[in-house]
Amino acid sequence: MAAESVAHRLTAQHRPTLDKALEVIRTRAYWSPHPEHPKAYGENGSLDAAAGKAAFDALRGTRLDLGQPGTDDWVGGEVSPYGIELGVTYPHPDIDVLLPAMRAGQRAWREAGPEVRAVVCLEILKRISDRTHEFAHAVMHTSGQAFMMALQAGGPHAQDRGLEAVAYAYAEQTRTPDRAEWTKPQGKRDPLVLTKTFTAVPRGVALVIGCNTFPTWNGYPGLFASLATGNAVLVKPHPRAVLPLALTVAIAREVLAEAGFAADLVALAAERPGEGLAKTLATRPEIRIIDYTGSTSFGDWLETHAHQAQVYTEKAGVNTVLVHSTDDYKGMLANLAFSLSLYSGQMCTTPQNLLIPREGITTDAGAKTYDEVATDLAKAVEGLLGDDARANALLGALVNPDVKARLEAASGLGEVALASREVAHPEFPEAVVRTPVLVKLDGAKPDAEAAYLSECFGPVSFAVAVDSTDDALALLRRTIREKGAMTVGAYTTSPEVEEAVEEVCLEECAQLSLNLTGGVYVNQTAAFSDFHGSGGNPAANAALCDAAFVAGRFRTVEVRRP
Repeated sequence: MAAESVAHRLTAQHRPTLDKALEVIRTRAYWSPHPEHPKAYGENGSLDAAAGKAAFDALRGTRLDLGQPGTDDWVGGEVSPYGIELGVTYPHPDIDVLLPAMRAGQRAWREAGPEVRAVVCLEILKRISDRTHEFAHAVMHTSGQAFMMALQAGGPHAQDRGLEAVAYAYAEQTRTPDRAEWTKPQGKRDPLVLTKTFTAVPRGVALVIGCNTFPTWNGYPGLFASLATGNAVLVKPHPRAVLPLALTVAIAREVLAEAGFAADLVALAAERPGEGLAKTLATRPEIRIIDYTGSTSFGDWLETHAHQAQVYTEKAGVNTVLVHSTDDYKGMLANLAFSLSLYSGQMCTTPQNLLIPREGITTDAGAKTYDEVATDLAKAVEGLLGDDARANALLGALVNPDVKARLEAASGLGEVALASREVAHPEFPEAVVRTPVLVKLDGAKPDAEAAYLSECFGPVSFAVAVDSTDDALALLRRTIREKGAMTVGAYTTSPEVEEAVEEVCLEECAQLSLNLTGGVYVNQTAAFSDFHGSGGNPAANAALCDAAFVAGRFRTVEVRRP
């Protein structure tokens, strides 16, 4: 089928979805074209649960040949946090061969224009969506997420974030018209007349540096934002979470080739153990865009050394919840317990510090002392996770030994209000599953600062006693300003305290959730409506997703003709 007819078919198929996405990024209403429920799959070419599991099992022990140029070796070695070896090997790139091949396809991709690029991206997302069950197992066995979370966060939620990025990219590229007729009157003389064309021009090759915990959710925004704006995209996965992004690259290459474009516009860069390929790639002159999620230290290194690239980072932060008062004490405790437990706290949005007044708080259940709040929260977590089956479904597995080490060390930092316990997994006996630990700290003691003013990634949280509301606000401000925060939460029945917390978050540029007691949690964000991060504090220099996230990935070049 000719490329023109393929583009026409894809436009007819996907333009309504693109138009709806453009609408909801303006209205911020709820919308998702990708179903969350596992039973929604199995029709119209999508894999049902059994077929998805079979597809994942068939991948184990195989070589995933993407047909990329410049493959000089085959690398792998992923071991699931649930204890099984994946045994998949991937192409290792000769960068001096691969990068020129990627750049060779960019002219045709640029000339295709924003609409064609957008609908091709939407076709990639559709084919990923059709294989959501397969991706769920791939995400589960590389990140340690429990299956249902891997299916939802690694599947539809990630796909939504990818589509959101495409919509923003399309909107920004089409803000300027393709062509304009310009006439300047000259009085009695003939007017000056120019024809002007405006073309969205990509920056170059984009590099996506994947993370271990959310390879698709964190990877798709940058991947699709760069691809939709005309850039080739090189995906460098985390060495422990290659499979989900390798499958993504395979699908993207397939769709690009079918649409008449170079498959090499999207490629994979898997690395040998200890190779440090991300650092090598990040400073290559061909790399003009970098998307990174991970540690603050490497994020800072990228921002400092990758001068030739536009760098988008999501790093570490210290997420804080200020607890002042509540009119739903039971609901507050249940909401916090779930937020602390979900995926064993291995989310960049999980609360770490709970700022609680030393004299206690007022609630609909009566006055509660600081000690009572900590004890009652511990009981809420124990009640939530008391059944091992439910605990496994919420906690997943610890993603790496460093998380386990931090968890075990946390009990020595202060008085333990909630001890962590080991949970046996009936299907995967080698999985390391642990419930959260809650440690009480005195915010007025300088020696406690080292704990609560550092990110302790994993199922560790601190109940920090503060002297007053003013002290809590000051500590909240200091934490955001110095350490950054992806999320902030607060519970208060006081309009004055609510306004003060909001003002801190507005001034320090942090996303705030107030008085969550139901089925919405501080560590969850919805594509098309919620911004993930703000780009305005040290936790991240970009937000998923806003106009700033896409606008720097292309430039508008003007040509003037008489």
